[in-house]
Amino acid sequence: MADDVTISARHVVKAFGQGANAVRALDDVSLDIRRGEFFTLLGPSGCGKTTLLRLIAGFEMPTDGTILLDGTDITTLPPNRRPVNTVFQSYALFPHLTVAQNIAFGLEMLGRPASEVKSRTAAMLALVKLESMATRKTSQLSGGQQQRVALARALAPQPKVLLLDEPLSALDLKLRKDMQIELKRLQTETGITFVFVTHDQEEALTMSDRIGVMSNGKLQQVGTPRDIYIHPVNRFVASFIGETNFLAGQAVPGGVRLASGTVVEAPAATGSVTLAVRPEQVRLVAANDAGAIPATVAGAVYFGTDTHVHLALSDGAEVVARVQSGVDVPETGAAVGLRFAPGAAQVLEG
Repeated sequence: MADDVTISARHVVKAFGQGANAVRALDDVSLDIRRGEFFTLLGPSGCGKTTLLRLIAGFEMPTDGTILLDGTDITTLPPNRRPVNTVFQSYALFPHLTVAQNIAFGLEMLGRPASEVKSRTAAMLALVKLESMATRKTSQLSGGQQQRVALARALAPQPKVLLLDEPLSALDLKLRKDMQIELKRLQTETGITFVFVTHDQEEALTMSDRIGVMSNGKLQQVGTPRDIYIHPVNRFVASFIGETNFLAGQAVPGGVRLASGTVVEAPAATGSVTLAVRPEQVRLVAANDAGAIPATVAGAVYFGTDTHVHLALSDGAEVVARVQSGVDVPETGAAVGLRFAPGAAQVLEG
């Protein structure tokens, strides 16, 4: 195993039930998570991301396969013998204890010396910026403050890996965005490997060093946020990460011929294919622009920072173009032309 790999899953299978009725929550998953990175498991409900997190934590045992931590097989090791901590969606704080007592609890259970407990608790209070609230009961805190206490408690023993199971889902939008920044700061300052589970694509894109996209118990793609957004490997990834236009066509030399007859520049392919183009890569041009894809404006939706213009192609397909605020948008029913930014059209599998 490479020296920079902390967690390694090898051909992991997790089945619930027996025989023909068994459901594979994880189906032959292999994955390496690097030391000191913020890694996100992203996918819809039921895709297997939380099951994988629970296997790393030791709360579940795999049906088949192995899990390694720094090259050591921990597949059957109980949770309390793994240098791994978990922050749950519910935070699981002790309401009868103060903030400082909550943070110190795990250290005390590990039998750490009183001087170490005191110094680590103070360090964690400073890290999450809650020094002034050390003596408050957690029931007196806001949701965001409670989450920071849960993070501090989990980080206090200095685990090799911190697992986070959708910890932001209970927060309101503004606080969730603030905590995204806070989480990334904590990970950078501590240098601890974070494994974060979410179904929220924005959380994954804004915080992660790398993302593993999951569907139906399988890893669909692993890569940096930029790689996954710009170069999705299949239709599922393209549709789950951001908004995407899908267009059917036939591969020809130099690109793909759409139903309208227009040839779009695209990577080399053969046969019938699907093109994926992000809305921000769609350009509106004049209807008589030579070589443009003919379209009709079907409507527009204003979002403040930009406007999503819905366009109907001659074959009935719909394309959405994202137009920045301040740019004039053609009226509904207007004939226009479309062009795609160079290199924007991706040929997809599946």
